[in-house]
Order: sequence, then C-alpha cells, then structure tokens
Amino acid sequence: MFMLIALIVLVSVVVPAGAQDLPEGYAPLTTTQPIIDKTLHVHLAPDLSPLTGADQLAVDYLIQAGEIFQQLHENMKHRQATGARTYLVDTDRNLGSPPATQNLLTLYYMSNGPVVRGLDNVRRPVLPVDPPVPGGALYPWDVTREELDAFMKDHPDEVETILHPRTVVRRCTVGAVNADLAALNRHRDIEKAHPDLKPRLIELSRHPDRVAFYAVPYPVAYADELARVSGLLKKAADAVKAEDPDFAGYLRARANDLIINDYAAGDSAWVTGSFKNLNAQIGSYETYDDALFGVKTYFSLNVLLRDHERSDALRSATAALQTLEDSLPYDKGKPHKRVRTDIPVGVYEVVADFAQSRGTNTATILPNEASSARKYGRTILLRHNIMTNPDLFENQRRSYVAVMDAKFANDLIAEGNANRTLWHEIGHYLGVDRTRDDRDLDLALGQAAAVYEEMKADLVSLYVIPTLLDMKFYTADAARSVYASGVRRVLLKNKPERAQAYQTMELMQFNYFLAQGAFTFDAAAGKLSVDYARMHAAATAMLGEVLEIQAAGDAAAAEAYIARWTTWRDDLHERMAAAMRDAEQHRFAYVTYQSIENVRK
Repeated sequence: MFMLIALIVLVSVVVPAGAQDLPEGYAPLTTTQPIIDKTLHVHLAPDLSPLTGADQLAVDYLIQAGEIFQQLHENMKHRQATGARTYLVDTDRNLGSPPATQNLLTLYYMSNGPVVRGLDNVRRPVLPVDPPVPGGALYPWDVTREELDAFMKDHPDEVETILHPRTVVRRCTVGAVNADLAALNRHRDIEKAHPDLKPRLIELSRHPDRVAFYAVPYPVAYADELARVSGLLKKAADAVKAEDPDFAGYLRARANDLIINDYAAGDSAWVTGSFKNLNAQIGSYETYDDALFGVKTYFSLNVLLRDHERSDALRSATAALQTLEDSLPYDKGKPHKRVRTDIPVGVYEVVADFAQSRGTNTATILPNEASSARKYGRTILLRHNIMTNPDLFENQRRSYVAVMDAKFANDLIAEGNANRTLWHEIGHYLGVDRTRDDRDLDLALGQAAAVYEEMKADLVSLYVIPTLLDMKFYTADAARSVYASGVRRVLLKNKPERAQAYQTMELMQFNYFLAQGAFTFDAAAGKLSVDYARMHAAATAMLGEVLEIQAAGDAAAAEAYIARWTTWRDDLHERMAAAMRDAEQHRFAYVTYQSIENVRK
C-alpha cells in the first residue's frame, strides 16, 4: 500500500528587533524556540484509495467527532484550556502570525493544552493560565488527595462513584449541582439513562456543603459534547451499515455507550466484530493523565485503515497464548486464567488521531477493564505508519548508538522494535488482571497501577523471546534485535518525574538489569554493554516480582518497590542521558494528519 509521509524539521528563526510584544504570561521565543528546534514534524497521509464512498463519509463524521473529543481532552487536563487557546488564536491573527505565536500554537497542539514539557523534562504553562494540578479538571481544582481520602473514609458509600473511571468529582456547591441539573434538563435521553441521578442532585441542592463531594458521570458533566459525538457516530454508522454491518454495529453501540456511561456493548462489538476497511478507537480508556488517583480515563478517538495483508500474517502470533500464560512466573502450581488465542490483532495506517491517543504511540490494546477482557478479549491495534517511520526510528537509533558499546550498535533495527511492540501489547493481555482478593488493579494500586501494567507488558515482551525462537516465529537475528529494542526502551534522556508512568518503569528496568549483571557500564569509555542471556534471566525475575505485587494489590509495597529501583546517579544515568541529548536531533514529535486538514477545508 502506498503511503506518503512528509517529514519536516521545524527550523530556527531569528527575531528582528522591534518584533511585536506578546501579552503578559506568553512564553517568549527564547523559551519556545529551543523546544521547536528539537521537534520533528511528521505528517501522515496514507493512501485512502481502498476506501469506498461510504467509508469516506464515515471517516468525515468520525473526524468531526474527534474534534469534539480533542477539545474535551484539553479541558479535562486544564480548566482554562479552551479560553487560553481561543485568545492565543486571536492574538496570533492580530499580530500577523509571527514566529512567537506560531510556536505557541504548535506547542499547545503537541501538548494537548497550555502546559508544555520542556527540554529539562519539567512541565510549565506557556500561556497565562493557572499552574497544573494533579487531577486536572476531573476533580475540584483546589482539592488535595488527603481531603478526598478523608471524605471517602467518612462516606464509604461515595467511594465507588468518586473513583469511577468515567465520573467528574465536584464540590457540593449550589452552582455545581444546578449546572448538572441543567444538563439533565437539556438532554432528556441522558436523564432517562441515569434515572437515579436527578432526585439525588435535587436532594444535594437542598443541603450544599463546600467540604462535601459528589460525582457525576461523563455524559452529565459533558452532556452537550457527548450528545453531539453520539449523533455523529450514528451518522457514521448509517453511512456504512450496508457495506460493513459489523463496523456500523460497533459505532451505533458506542454512540449509546457514551450516553449511558457503560462501554460493555461497544467493547463487545469492537473486539468480536469482523470489520472490513476501517477501525476506530472511540471513548475514554487510559488513565495516564490522572496524577491524583490514577483512575480517571481521558477521551481519545482515532481512525484506522486496515492493512489486510500484514494483519493476516500476524494470526499465527497468538496461537500459543495459553501456553505462554501458563508459563508466566506467578502463582506457581496454581492454574492460571484462561485466555483467548484468537484475539484480534490488526496492522493499520493511522488516518486521523485525536486527544489522548494522538502522537507517536506505536500500538494499543483495549479495552482495559478486566471484566470486559474476560468476556470478550481485547483488540490489538498496531500503527504501521508510526512503527515503520524511518525518521522516528533514526532518532531512536542515534541515541542508542551514542551510549552503546560499538559491538551492539547494529543490533537495533526497526523489525526488532515492531516485534517488541507487538508482544508488549499482547503482554497486557497476559498475567495478573485483578488482585488475589478480586480487586481492580487501578483501585488497588492507585497511581502505581499504570507503572506496573506497562512494566509487566515490557517484561513479557522479553520473557517470551526464547519460546518464540523455538516456535520459529523469530530467527536468531530477529530475537537479538528484540533484546536490543528492549535495551533502547530503557535508555532515558532525563530523570523522570514520578507522574511519568512509562519513563518511571523504564528507569526501574534499567536499574534492575544493571543490578542483575545484564548491563555493564564502562565508566572510562562511557559506554554500556549488554549480556542478552542475563537480560532474559533478569527480565524473568523482575516479571515475577511485578506480577506478585499486582496480585497482592498492596499500594504501599508497590510504591516502595518503585522507590527502590528509581535511583538516578549523576555518574551513570545523567552521564548517559547527556550523551544521548548531545547526539539527538529531535526530542519531540509534532504529528499532523492530511485527512483532518481535508475535512477542515
């Protein structure tokens, strides 16, 4: 399939004397330009000729829905996002679109809001908005974890709704309650879908208390937006119902899910359906942006074009899943869970992407809820035009070569990244999915849950290498390239913040592998060597420890384990990080989509 990818390096600019002054609170060029200079522009424009007219009409409706999710996502992360962006657009226009405001628009787009992570790995506002808070706008802006914990301890009947993955937590004020009642009055279908909510809100309005809390489901908190998205999904379903009834059924089910705040019907249709040309991730799933409790999900929508040939070739990859599950190092001597061996794995070209999922992530496995996964399985979406992008891979390779002993330099190849990504996603499907006492992992482990889930998946991708080698799924060279990809994965350019789940678990793996003798650092040369056999042994040992922590569901033990393995030394980690930063051409990616531009025209 022909695919056009335009890659444009954003170039440095020189600001002439007397350039227009920016409004107070706007980050100047001296702040924004160094980030822009380290940013690669990736433009995705896959060949859409396989799409029928009905498919294309559905894509247009889905892109319109995605635009709504995009604004929702920005507002979930920061309460002043929409106003800040509107004023920035007006300022840019009034000033004649100088580099200073163009940079700010780019950074806002890249960051899904006005708070930007800089080259020092610190997040700061680049527009005049409040400093970010851990829970974003999904909790009261001024609330603390301690305040909510105390309230839930005194009101255990409120815990389920407050910590539900798709509710917004409010202070019990007259204004908040009246706004939610007004939303129900505007949308009778939403009121009907939540029959117990209106009487409860009326009762709360009679006894306002600013130190008390309540929670409302997303379709009430975002009633206008989700009603519009639901309508657009129904239009997309109507467009393809004759040609692709399974995809239409999924879209219609998800349209209803958004109103009732229950994804079971849509998830079942998504995972078990047999779609033709299109697929789409629609809804709120991932919790990475909730740094307060780690339970709230954020909206995303992407439109994907199936690569039939590559997808069909992956079917053999899941044939031995039960054998792999049974071999995992946890609950020795006890039967492991039963897993489906026919889970849907697809290779796709990204057509459009919005909100939480937008960017250079290479793959996704969903749904996350253990109950849905047990009933229906999970679907794996591999993003071919991201995974195989040569400039993105070259950027990774430059950093890898900068710190590795020369004899390992050629081990890292794009195929290794693709295979490790595939088995990382399958790794999410395997292993512990609930605690031994049947608690949800997100609720049991809190902020640590995402760290452990991503680390488990990473370690599974390394653990299965010998088995896949025996099955002839890998050649010896391919297996070596997967190990090398695992090494590259844990090389960090900055000390991570605790809120960065991926980078935190990557640092933990690096330190564990070092302690187990899988990694050796030559201080004189400043280079890292790896013993792949020891790396597998270390990955197996660490995987066992991670699975045990998940099964036990002890949040304190989970945090202690994180603290143990997140040491950052100036003479080792920072030295390697500096070498990688010196070698890098780009640190960030700015991804745009031709299909979105076409719809906006």
